[in-house]
Amino acid sequence: MLSLRALCIVACSLSVPSVFAAQCAATLSKGTAVANRLQSYYSTSSGSYNGGGRWTDANAVEDIHNFMLGAGVTTWENVGNTWDVVTAAQANANIDWYSYNQGFNDDAQWLILALYKIFDYKNSHGQASSFYLDTAKKIYSAVAAEWDTGTCGGGVWWNTDHGYKNAITNELFLYTSARGYQITGDATYLANAQKTWTWLKNSGMRNSQGLWNDGLDSSTCQNNGQNTWTYNQGVILSGLGQMYQITGDSTYITEAQTTIDAVIAHSTVNGVIKEICDDSAGASCNGDSEEFKGAFMKHLQYFLDNAPAATQAKYKDFVTKQYNGILSATNGNNDVGTNWYSGTGGSVFGIQATDSGLAGITNAAKWGAC
Repeated sequence: MLSLRALCIVACSLSVPSVFAAQCAATLSKGTAVANRLQSYYSTSSGSYNGGGRWTDANAVEDIHNFMLGAGVTTWENVGNTWDVVTAAQANANIDWYSYNQGFNDDAQWLILALYKIFDYKNSHGQASSFYLDTAKKIYSAVAAEWDTGTCGGGVWWNTDHGYKNAITNELFLYTSARGYQITGDATYLANAQKTWTWLKNSGMRNSQGLWNDGLDSSTCQNNGQNTWTYNQGVILSGLGQMYQITGDSTYITEAQTTIDAVIAHSTVNGVIKEICDDSAGASCNGDSEEFKGAFMKHLQYFLDNAPAATQAKYKDFVTKQYNGILSATNGNNDVGTNWYSGTGGSVFGIQATDSGLAGITNAAKWGAC
């Protein structure tokens, strides 16, 4: 019987090419227009996006590399060399990543995912890639040290103040761990992924509808009943999909489908995702929440990349509806608005919303109808 490590070597080596295959040319054409608009916000001199923030910039960097891999283009590859996180790490090999991320362990992990994706891109193009993975490992080690069993039985703290344990930080830790194992073969990553999923599954943060609330009440360790943001529903999917690829255990697929089906049932209007703060009457989301639907769509893509064919087929119509919603919310400048379910009405336009749209388009190019 193959060990988990041997299973991953076989499965992952076979699956990597398919992740970027069978793309829809028409969808990619629209994606190129939106990607060009997204990159119009990018400043090479500062290594950041005008109007963005550190964690949303990390998503944009990840998304532009994810799109380039899907489209088979190299148009914006200089972003991986000029992003301010990269230049900061190059300037100081001993950078304090806690301070750099202002103590936030969720923000730190968005950086890890962007570095993983740049690593994938550079590696697939025969370019020097080890620096990106090495930097991701350093940030990961800092986050992993924030695991704590003294409060609520486990979990990574949201930040270094150690006052809150929430869904997004630990969903990210599940995925950065599982993906880290897939890349490196280091069993420590796999052990971290396994314990994180066990803790999440038993934490009570997933409610009776099947949606993940924001976090735990620090005094009672009970579900705090706060918002079921779309990115909380998305990031859990990528980790579960990666664990399925590593282990072949179909229960990970079942758990993921519970959440996707809950989103379709409770977080859509006419089949199109609606963020809690989306409002067709006027803007009410902030820059952070404008990024959430994009994170959902990207991590749904990562899940589908690893899911069985029947699961991929099950959600094809759902992915297509999101793409059509994105198109309806796109203005003449190829900025994507926030309100996919209601067209441009009430939408906010800018870096985060456009990045979210690109993530949805990249997913649809592969898993939607063509």
